Amino acid sequence: MTKKSGRKQMTVSVCYGTCCVLNGAREVKQALEASLGRHRVPGRVKVTGGRCNAYCNLGPVVTVEPGGTVYGKVTAGDVEEIVKKHLVGGKVVKRLTIGEKPGLDSLPSLSDIGFFKDQVLIAMRNRGRIDPDSIDDYIANEGYLALPKALTEMKPEDIIDEVKKAGLRGRGGGGFPTGIKWGICRKSPGPDGKYVICNADEGDPGAFMDRSLLESDPHSVLEGMTIGARAIGADVGYIYVREEYPLALERVTKAIEVAHEYGLLGENILGTGFNFEINVVRGAGAFVCGEETALMASIEGEQGRPRPRPPFPAESGLWGKPTNVNNVETWANVAPIILRGGDWYASLGTEKSKGTKVFSLVGKIKNTGLIEVPMGTTLRQIIYDIGGGVLKDREFKAVQSGGPSGGCIPTSLIDLPVDYEELSKAGSIMGSGGLIVMDEDTCMVDVAHYFVAFLEEESCGKCTPCREGIRRMREILGRIVKGEGRRGDIDLLESLAVTIKEASLCGLGATAPNPVLTTLKYFRDEYEAHIYKKRCPAKVCKALIVYRVVADKCTGCQRCVKACPVGALAGARAQPHNLDQAKCIKCGACYEVCKFDAIAGDAIYVE
Repeated sequence: MTKKSGRKQMTVSVCYGTCCVLNGAREVKQALEASLGRHRVPGRVKVTGGRCNAYCNLGPVVTVEPGGTVYGKVTAGDVEEIVKKHLVGGKVVKRLTIGEKPGLDSLPSLSDIGFFKDQVLIAMRNRGRIDPDSIDDYIANEGYLALPKALTEMKPEDIIDEVKKAGLRGRGGGGFPTGIKWGICRKSPGPDGKYVICNADEGDPGAFMDRSLLESDPHSVLEGMTIGARAIGADVGYIYVREEYPLALERVTKAIEVAHEYGLLGENILGTGFNFEINVVRGAGAFVCGEETALMASIEGEQGRPRPRPPFPAESGLWGKPTNVNNVETWANVAPIILRGGDWYASLGTEKSKGTKVFSLVGKIKNTGLIEVPMGTTLRQIIYDIGGGVLKDREFKAVQSGGPSGGCIPTSLIDLPVDYEELSKAGSIMGSGGLIVMDEDTCMVDVAHYFVAFLEEESCGKCTPCREGIRRMREILGRIVKGEGRRGDIDLLESLAVTIKEASLCGLGATAPNPVLTTLKYFRDEYEAHIYKKRCPAKVCKALIVYRVVADKCTGCQRCVKACPVGALAGARAQPHNLDQAKCIKCGACYEVCKFDAIAGDAIYVE
């Protein structure tokens, strides 16, 4: 039973992640402060902003402690009810709670919510628990406990051995063993200094893991980088963040300033004689700068283009000095490994893929947001147990993993364990961790065309296989979705894909054909339907669809007439309407607004 709060201190946290801010989180916080002032209880209730729970499609999210009550899609207009009923009266506002509706007098908690209960948090260990602008919050939750251990109780080689023992692999896409990478960099001669870099140039469509980690827990990255610098022998670090992530830039910059004030960065850290500085570099948003050698070129002030390897960055990187590059999530895992030990971390995951992985779960899925699960968790568990299933309970068709260079995995592989090895066997990649869910109404040829067009746009153009090969693939796919596919196109796509994979200079080019190869492997029938029958089975490709009015279902409501942007529909009220095919631009607006199934989108069929 819920008791009234009395004089007990309460905390109301408003998520200040990007998704929540865009949906009005700041206005909600302002309304809370104003309402609490009117009710004369501000001394008993502390309002904070910033504690992101990563449940993005339900933002703004508001959490009330003690009790762990979580409210979703809160507006400024809901605030007065929350204050009067919950913060003053001690009763939950049931209509705003996330997850299963609680009993009459009970308060729901995160453990009751399907999206949260199966997750295991390491990189996101402080999710919803701390204010990212408060170093004291971070310290109160075991923050900066691993750093003094690494600086005073461990030799650099001990730190590297612990990371090796953990089996941590780079979470930026390559999956190279982190401890081995650190060991190579440590052994590389660097009398003039070495560097560590945090790659936060996250540019995959639908991916926002690194951005969110920097926004919600910047000190976890700083602590990990400082430990890594000690292990490698570096005294300078860089965090490379793309310019269009203003909130991440703001928070990590502030975190660096405060860490200096606390003696956790700069000269003679914690009195140990170890010196380490971190600088923030703003990237211009070039997708190719996610590749580590292109990123280093950008930091040096050059055009962001990949460099041939060897030499590898661990031997000769930034300004020719030994350099270690890891992404945000990798650095966020370091402090817990040092604090709890490599064996603890290695107890999670699979034989070759240890620990947990953060994914952005987006697309045709009920629960969108960031999730963290042990390696080896199946796609079924992710999509249905955590994600809540496909939107509108439609049939699951495929999921793309690993960003635009990833592959599309079909429903027949829904029980696939998600780890580096199993994804590779399926023709996909882990990438940085994007998962885009697709339903039965998705055209897989159109999906391949979209991602190849993206990759063509983002190619740096340095090497011919990537520059010309991707453009040719995009041209062929463009013809196919327009109903102009030719015999031999499938063979040509496969031949191009092999050449691009084998001959491209960097990993981005080498993985670019994955969307084409996997859709051809698992959905070849859709390509054949587009090419030989001039038919789009999913009824997505506009050139292969004809819209028509089903006269016996049309009520003459005129919703379609009003929705049509080109005046292709006409008819008197209460009478079946007519559709002028010569005017129709196949936008689908009429199909979307019709409530009576009186607009049919028929696939063109050619024998």
